[in-house]
Amino acid sequence: MPPVNSTHYLFLSLLLFSIGIMGTLMRRNAIIIFMCIELMLNAVNLLMVAYSQLFHSADAQLFVFFIMVVAAAEVAVGLAVIVMMYRKVHSVDINILNRLKH
Repeated sequence: MPPVNSTHYLFLSLLLFSIGIMGTLMRRNAIIIFMCIELMLNAVNLLMVAYSQLFHSADAQLFVFFIMVVAAAEVAVGLAVIVMMYRKVHSVDINILNRLKH
């Protein structure tokens, strides 16, 4: 198997990040938006690990670890907010969030 060039990782990361951006901007379901944000975080992690391997530096891998810790905390808080939103309005549509003001 031939070695994979770092540009392949760059394009894959760009593709995943673009899918995440489009999903975040175009969808109205809170769970789908949440998953798209996680996809964007993972695209950044992939890019940082690829360049860490390219430049033989462990600094980027340390940042990836911290990003994963923050993403895990985000999942816990975000899913709790989505569950509470569903309990209140029985929907995960973000357009209904205006009802929560009252």
